[in-house]
Amino acid sequence: MGIVPSVLVAVAFCACGTPGTAAPQGGKGRVVFEDHFDRAEVGPDWLDTGGGYAIVNGELRAGGAHNKPLWLKRKLPRDARVEFKARSMSPAVDIKVEVFGDGASKAIKASYTATSYVVILGGWNNSRSIIARMNEHGDDRKARTEPRAEPGRSYAFSISRKGGRFEWLLDGRPFLELDDEAPLEGPGHDSFAINDWESEVYFDDLVVYEL
Repeated sequence: MGIVPSVLVAVAFCACGTPGTAAPQGGKGRVVFEDHFDRAEVGPDWLDTGGGYAIVNGELRAGGAHNKPLWLKRKLPRDARVEFKARSMSPAVDIKVEVFGDGASKAIKASYTATSYVVILGGWNNSRSIIARMNEHGDDRKARTEPRAEPGRSYAFSISRKGGRFEWLLDGRPFLELDDEAPLEGPGHDSFAINDWESEVYFDDLVVYEL
């Protein structure tokens, strides 16, 4: 397809924290947004393109959204590290986010080609985890089949981009990475979304650092 394969930066945040807060650990960067979902509603910082998202007991629940993302309305930093926790309560697992998309796209039918990088932990009935550029079914996606994700287990994500270097750490260990020569960036590629098909997935403690 003539496209340089890229890694997704799994970025997720909300302007619920105080911009400019010093990072709690050296080298992480400057905290610009965070969201711990300690409220009753998803809130005005997020655009729900089709339902399937709610706050439940201090976590963001995604389920049955059928590829209609929950887009963060605020723009992403060009270089960032994002940390969050996520767990799936479904056997299929399928923890999915999009980053550097257009902030509005959604599936019209069952599937669609994203405007973003897509990252999935335990997708395709928990058979593989991937990072893809727009097309999660494309031949240029990065994938691994082991280890399989565990339903009910809370995973710590730490995913960063600086320049053309992308790194995804899962529970503090390298998971996927790529040096990308032509990353998606600029207008139309500057928004983050949580996405979902049918799995029941919970997100919490989202923090973004500008690098």
